[in-house]
Amino acid sequence: MWSRNREQKKILIIGGFNKARSLAKSLLKKGYRVTVINRDYEACEKLAEVDHLKVIFGDGSKKFILEDADAGNCKVAIALTDSDEVNLVICEMCKKFFRVKKTVALLNDPSKTNFFYKMGIDRVVCALNMITNIMEEQAVMDEINSLIPVDEGRIQILELPIMKHSPVTGKKLWELNLPKEVIIGCILRGDMSLIPRGDTRIREGDVLLIITSDKSKLESIKELTEYAAS
Repeated sequence: MWSRNREQKKILIIGGFNKARSLAKSLLKKGYRVTVINRDYEACEKLAEVDHLKVIFGDGSKKFILEDADAGNCKVAIALTDSDEVNLVICEMCKKFFRVKKTVALLNDPSKTNFFYKMGIDRVVCALNMITNIMEEQAVMDEINSLIPVDEGRIQILELPIMKHSPVTGKKLWELNLPKEVIIGCILRGDMSLIPRGDTRIREGDVLLIITSDKSKLESIKELTEYAAS
């Protein structure tokens, strides 16, 4: 993707503790030099435990913090904060003030994708779009509410509607007793597509996009959400 001279390639990651740590570890293993900026001090302490990772405590949307992180010598800047607007600002600052060659922004609202590209962001990463692409490739939309194999034996996707009397209606995601092999990748709510968090509350009429690597876990998921008449 980038030049082969990885030992001289510096990459800057801003925000997103879990995502940043996983990405940083992967890039470090490939020989890149990685700096992470995070505004949460405890997160910085944990990130500092990663060998060879440079960690900067501060707000990555501030110019002086980007200067402290030596953004001017970074070839790639990746914004992973929870705010689409902040990610856009960070990438634009990296381009304008530090001449960063490539900028990557995490995007929660897929409707903003074209706007981000028009604003000069080099790469926009939207979890929903990635999931949607997988679904479209496998013609999932033709099989609503049915099990679709993706790369047989590796991953399974299920669209699960939440009915009025479902036992999970009104609960937050962290309250669900889901198997560890299962994740809720997206919640379809009316015309909106939500990237769920632990405190996201499930509502009647939601459609959960379930992703799992273990097909045997799907029956327990169905039982968890189905209404049992008293």
